Amino acid sequence: AGKISSRDEVEMVRIPMVFGYTKVGDPIYQDFYMDVTEVTVGQFKKFLKDTGYEPKKPIDWEELYKYSPTDDHPMIYVGWVDAGAYCEWVGKRLPTEAEWEFAARGGLVDKTFTWGDDEGAAQHYANCTGMKGRDKWKYCAPVGRLKPNGYGLCDMSGNVWEWCRGWYGSDRGSRVLRGGSWSDDSDYLRVANRNDGISPTDITSGYGFRCVSGFPAAQQ
Repeated sequence: AGKISSRDEVEMVRIPMVFGYTKVGDPIYQDFYMDVTEVTVGQFKKFLKDTGYEPKKPIDWEELYKYSPTDDHPMIYVGWVDAGAYCEWVGKRLPTEAEWEFAARGGLVDKTFTWGDDEGAAQHYANCTGMKGRDKWKYCAPVGRLKPNGYGLCDMSGNVWEWCRGWYGSDRGSRVLRGGSWSDDSDYLRVANRNDGISPTDITSGYGFRCVSGFPAAQQ
């Protein structure tokens, strides 16, 4: 069942994640809720107006609107720190990598992509390059315009890379993004693929995020 967040009014879906098993083999669930779509330009602008928050690196709005031109497009040029500030404002958090990948698979097991193994089906699920004219968007697509995965989540592949919660490596100086972006070929959208070792303050036209709610499983 879906739910609506009180502040950002974003539909969320329940993700029944298995994080362990009992001694007799029954699954132990750690459910969480995930936003159906990526955080949009309009939602992030509301956050900035309501809080007076100043991003770690000033947003070049002219450049941003080149790639995400409307309030319905995904927020880009946002770093991990800024994404976390937004999540705190709406009473949510960024997903762990394990949560992100489990949700992205949409209930499928051992499949290459979020929709299955057929790379040619990318045109129906992902805004990316290499679609030979079948992609109507030059850069970012408005969120939620393509087919959702098995859990009802849109744009888990392509459109923008999505920031995850944890650190990358033991130096605690870099983060991880998942999912691929509008500028990546479809073969780069493998659900297990990682964009790692990224500074928390890095911002590009291909970096965005979505939120989750619920306590992360203890071992994550």
